[in-house]
Amino acid sequence: MLIAQLSDPHIGVPGTLLYGRVDTADFLTRAVAEVSQLEPRPDIIVLTGDLVAIGEPPEYEYLRQILAPLPMPFFVIPGNHDAREPLRAAFRDDGYLPDEGFIQYVVEDYPLRLIALDTHIPGENGGLLCADRLAWLDRTLAAAPDRPTLLMMHHPPFLTGIERMDKSGLDNAGAFAEVVARHPQIERVLCGHLHRAIDRRFAGTVAGTAPSTAHQMRLSLTPGAPLRFMFEPPGYQLHLWQDGALVTHTAVIGDWPGPYSLRPTG
Repeated sequence: MLIAQLSDPHIGVPGTLLYGRVDTADFLTRAVAEVSQLEPRPDIIVLTGDLVAIGEPPEYEYLRQILAPLPMPFFVIPGNHDAREPLRAAFRDDGYLPDEGFIQYVVEDYPLRLIALDTHIPGENGGLLCADRLAWLDRTLAAAPDRPTLLMMHHPPFLTGIERMDKSGLDNAGAFAEVVARHPQIERVLCGHLHRAIDRRFAGTVAGTAPSTAHQMRLSLTPGAPLRFMFEPPGYQLHLWQDGALVTHTAVIGDWPGPYSLRPTG
């Protein structure tokens, strides 16, 4: 099974640039074209939050237009820039979102079980998995202990060293870790939010963040450094499940020189 992870596209209304500089719609359009042409083709796409810029219905309508060419199923969750009800309305007809409440759900149709989590706090940059959301997760994992499982969520449950982003991370990562540690079938925790590829061992599994399909956060591990974004190559991740193991590749989007044949010399 092959899963492509796209994250943090931050789509605005047509004709707008994020921060007056970033054509996020063009970046996502290129990402959709690239993953659609991959060989082998991904079985599914997951989009790990910050789907749009401010959570307005016209943004979700535009997002749907951009995603429409995808030839495979895709699954979305909210990030801190999203809004639950406009998101739910935009994707309701796809049939996998709950009709009300937190946007948490399970996808059972593939070799890897997918559990989607909702870390959104309206009006806040940081995230939370409250007692109700954690209890739902615990029950859902306990219902299928022998199924290898991926969790997808927007806010990473670990500190990265990018101090300003760590201040808007997952508020109760410790409580989440206790749940995760009870369920060894969790193969990976897929996150967004950081606009960089970052991985860490976490509660007996591996948690990681994917790059943005648009702009990346500047990598600075200096305490107190201001947040800045960079036009580093946009990217996505591929998660390959084979022979009972999961391997993750980070890829960049765009046309680059090559490939070239490698021939021995001398």
